[in-house]
Amino acid sequence: MVDKIQFGRVAPISGQRPATVPSAPPSSTFSEVMESTLRKTDSVQFSAHATQRLREHGIALDRADMSRIQRAIDGAAAKGAEESLLLMDKLALVVSVSNRTVITAVPTNELEDRVFTNIDSAVVVAARPPLPPL
Repeated sequence: MVDKIQFGRVAPISGQRPATVPSAPPSSTFSEVMESTLRKTDSVQFSAHATQRLREHGIALDRADMSRIQRAIDGAAAKGAEESLLLMDKLALVVSVSNRTVITAVPTNELEDRVFTNIDSAVVVAARPPLPPL
């Protein structure tokens, strides 16, 4: 035997206002909100020290570089890494995988006799694909 269940409107208890659900601004589409959320969780942060090191050496990272770093961190995370050394082009980066934060950056011309401690993995980042000829 199946009993019928009826759904009706639930009135608030007197003196209380109905609960409201916060919403995104009306101009935001679902895809914009989703993309923004994903950007926050997938984004790579740089510590003040790493930012200073990059600036000192005149190293600028573009979107393609950032994408390669993100993929490298994703790969390290998939293997359970916590602190990784990323070797990329002419740059070595020490990264906190769980925090998605670059802790320090060292140009490869300064790697001689350098010892990296407190890392549990190393990732060799794929080279940038060559640009097509003009």
